[in-house]
Amino acid sequence: MKGRVILLTLAALFVGVTVCLAANPNMGTWKLNEAKSKFSPGATKNNTVVYEEAGDSVKVTVDGVDGAGSAIHSEWTGKFDGKFYPVTGDPTSDMRSYRKINTRTLALTGKKDGKVTVTGRIVVSANGKSRTVTTTGTDAKGKRFSNRAVYDKQ
Repeated sequence: MKGRVILLTLAALFVGVTVCLAANPNMGTWKLNEAKSKFSPGATKNNTVVYEEAGDSVKVTVDGVDGAGSAIHSEWTGKFDGKFYPVTGDPTSDMRSYRKINTRTLALTGKKDGKVTVTGRIVVSANGKSRTVTTTGTDAKGKRFSNRAVYDKQ
């Protein structure tokens, strides 16, 4: 009897976690809509951004081009809890945090060597088909930037 209760409890927990992650409108593959976006001159452009489950965390994989047109690839794995987790492949940050503001909005902060280099907001549209990422900060060369990137869900 105890075994059956434990098994049912674990099954309910698994279903609950799956539903919560599936309900997250950020999850999935997002492709940059350059026509609707606005970038500072020489800005990095994240062409494809993928949010996926990674155990009890989220993995964010970014592919794009830097200001010189060279390919970039970065990865971050963590939780949307406002804590900083390592990011690899991003020239402007070595740590990043995402904080959930509401079901469709995240705040992000990137740090390089302990100093904040980028802040921004990610807002998923009400229909879940697009998202807008607004960021401000300082690039790897110390130049200020302000970008508004619009992505379409794939």
